[in-house]
Amino acid sequence: MNGDGVPLRCPACRRDHVYVPPAYPCACGAPLAPPIQRGAAPLPITHRTWTDTWVTVRCRACGRQSQWPQPELGCSCGTVLRVPVRPVTAPPGPTAAERGARTGRPAGVPVRAAFRPLTIRTARDAVTAAGLYLTWLGFGDVLHAEPPPASGIDLRGRGLVAQVDPTTRPASLKAVECLWLHAMTIPARSVHFSLAGYAPDARRRADELHVPLFVLDLTGTPQPVNGAARDLVSTGA
Repeated sequence: MNGDGVPLRCPACRRDHVYVPPAYPCACGAPLAPPIQRGAAPLPITHRTWTDTWVTVRCRACGRQSQWPQPELGCSCGTVLRVPVRPVTAPPGPTAAERGARTGRPAGVPVRAAFRPLTIRTARDAVTAAGLYLTWLGFGDVLHAEPPPASGIDLRGRGLVAQVDPTTRPASLKAVECLWLHAMTIPARSVHFSLAGYAPDARRRADELHVPLFVLDLTGTPQPVNGAARDLVSTGA
């Protein structure tokens, strides 16, 4: 969309609007917005289902397909409108060997289905979204710690411990080091998620310790922020 507004008219009150779809970062880092279907009439939302809440969007930069929140517009008359999105059609794709070269996977290794995120509204949602993502990556028996222990470990799985920081402060060096030390005592693989990013010294230390760092956006889609995280996304658990 390149940030251009799309003219829409509310079918209930006939008011005209200009809708600009929000852009979120793809896992590759490129900005990505749902492709609004120009000329299509928006529809009032009278009830919601899980299927209607998400749309499939393909990144033009890397070709990755992901699930994103269905664009909506609230009219001043009180009607909530579902904004039509162009369906994703499968373009002529690369060969298996080309896909393997692009992603680092050998030809013949199956590609995971698109991750279905969970919108984050509460701290518990953040932990749930991270758990879903770790399961999608291939970790088994990922469970929430109830209640959260003093160690700060929010999620555990087979050979895995993970911490989720839902605060508005960047995760600290101490948080990364404590997570890594806890993982070493089991032993297990450690993964950290944060809503507000990471302090510079925390990122440097995570790189030294090879701790994958992810940032969670409010759509519930984790984005890798260091090499260890990108490697984990590429290879899986």
